[in-house]
Amino acid sequence: MDSIKRPADLIGEREQNLSTKAYEVLLNMLINRELPVNTVLQERRLAELLNISRTPVRDALNRLENEGFIIRAGGRTPVVKEFSIRELIETLHVRRTLESEAASLAAGRVPVSELDAIEAGINKLLADETPSPQEDWEIDSRLHNALAHYSGNQLLTQYIESLRLKTRMFNLRQVPERFVSGHHEHLEIIAALRSGDADGARAAAARHIDNVRESIVRRLSQL
Repeated sequence: MDSIKRPADLIGEREQNLSTKAYEVLLNMLINRELPVNTVLQERRLAELLNISRTPVRDALNRLENEGFIIRAGGRTPVVKEFSIRELIETLHVRRTLESEAASLAAGRVPVSELDAIEAGINKLLADETPSPQEDWEIDSRLHNALAHYSGNQLLTQYIESLRLKTRMFNLRQVPERFVSGHHEHLEIIAALRSGDADGARAAAARHIDNVRESIVRRLSQL
């Protein structure tokens, strides 16, 4: 017999669902820069914006702080964090280690239909004279998330997804020369995944992130 939930349990579940909703909305606003760097995040205003109480907003802000997306100004007021170049380079270094391992584990395990869909999306972007940045991010995420998911390691997947979001906080459109070369590197990863070449997938994924890092460093040296 199913247990009957008490009113307090139902309220707790509702608050948890609202906290998750608030977290997802605020995270999306952060990565899309709808909340710019150093924006003060006031619980009351955010609660009004999301049409919920302040408690789930507070929970969401605490989670975003724990994940390193916001900081407390003066130890109290939450503000949107500015990611330094050093943090970006360090994040890419860790991503290289994790994603090359994930690619190796995922080789031969990603469904052909999924690889076909990702490859078609990449070719569509490359053929488009004015590709959408949102579509670019979505197809990029689909490939990198496939590497993580089909590695079969849940913890590895969680780390990769979190680090990719932090990478996105740095506007990689500042290195537009990476668009074409980056997607050709994606196609190399897909080819290795198709053939079940674990070593090739590992090398292609590592090379891809190395090239991202080198392009960023090169662009910064020109400023």
